[in-house]
Amino acid sequence: MRLSPTLTFYIGRSFLGSFFAVFVVFLGIIFLFDTVELLRRASSHENVGLALVFQMGLMKLPFMAQQIFPFAVLFGGMASFWRLTRTSELVVTRAAGVSAWQFLLPVLMVALILGIIKISAFNPLASAMLAKYDRLNATHLKGQSTLLAVSNNGLWLRQASGKNQSVIHAPKLTILNNEISLSEVSIFVYEGADKFVSRIDAKKGDLEDGFWHLRDVWINTTDKPPKFVKEHWVETDITLNNIHESFSPPETMSFWDLPDFIANLERSGFSALRHRLYWHSLLSAPLLLCAMVLIAATFTLRQSRRGSATFVIVGGVLTGFLLFFFSDVIFALGLRESIPVVLAAWTPSGVSTLLGLAMVFHLEDG
Repeated sequence: MRLSPTLTFYIGRSFLGSFFAVFVVFLGIIFLFDTVELLRRASSHENVGLALVFQMGLMKLPFMAQQIFPFAVLFGGMASFWRLTRTSELVVTRAAGVSAWQFLLPVLMVALILGIIKISAFNPLASAMLAKYDRLNATHLKGQSTLLAVSNNGLWLRQASGKNQSVIHAPKLTILNNEISLSEVSIFVYEGADKFVSRIDAKKGDLEDGFWHLRDVWINTTDKPPKFVKEHWVETDITLNNIHESFSPPETMSFWDLPDFIANLERSGFSALRHRLYWHSLLSAPLLLCAMVLIAATFTLRQSRRGSATFVIVGGVLTGFLLFFFSDVIFALGLRESIPVVLAAWTPSGVSTLLGLAMVFHLEDG
């Protein structure tokens, strides 16, 4: 029997409503715990107020939201299928000749669309907000006076020296034989927090022991004409290890920007293993959400009207925990290069999908 458009829309809408309900509940719980933790950390900082804490909590929330997508689909699917079973709607549908595969098709399509939206639209928002959260966290809670970021736009560095602060930018960073060179360097020097003092432009800058060695330098100050010098030195506490550790984490980069950034890293001789692994994990997200629908179906499609919800709840919690643990183990193996990056990124989604298919085949045809 062919599934009617009306029934298809009804099943998809039922799942989508359950998904959003579970998603909002999870977000509320996560925001509450994150805010409490931020308040605890901010209690020892007099300059961090309640408004900033809530702002930081909201900035981190989109990233946490994309982390709980699979679990929201799993529990949302369970809630939707269990409700349809308890109200006998699923029984009537199956009695009319609709197979489990036909019944699951609308839900799988909705999960696939959610996965595509997650990586194409939601991830760029979450990564941008997380990057802002990291900056606020470093400045206000960690008390870092030096902020360093290496991204697609090159090197950005803010450092404090006595009463002055400097912002350094270079579009190109080259590392060769443990030596760091910057091209087309611009340094903005401020007195205090925001009083502009001077701008230094150099054709090249090399990181040496405790300072930047600049060559072919133009120095522009607010009350003097521009001055050209062949060499100039700017004090810094940046080291080669700081540069290595300060590449933009993959979580703070958009799905669309990661391929170019990975290519730039590899051209500069750096390892892009973590970024490549994270990008492939994002690619596998739609398949993982479909797998969650299949697993949710195995816990709920055969539950009787009088059946207890205990089996559904315990089964869902246990499945979510095992999936989280399994994904972390595989991800760690990928970071250690014990297994190929593509295999590490796609294994959780692939194994979950095969497990869900096998269980639904058993329930439907076994």
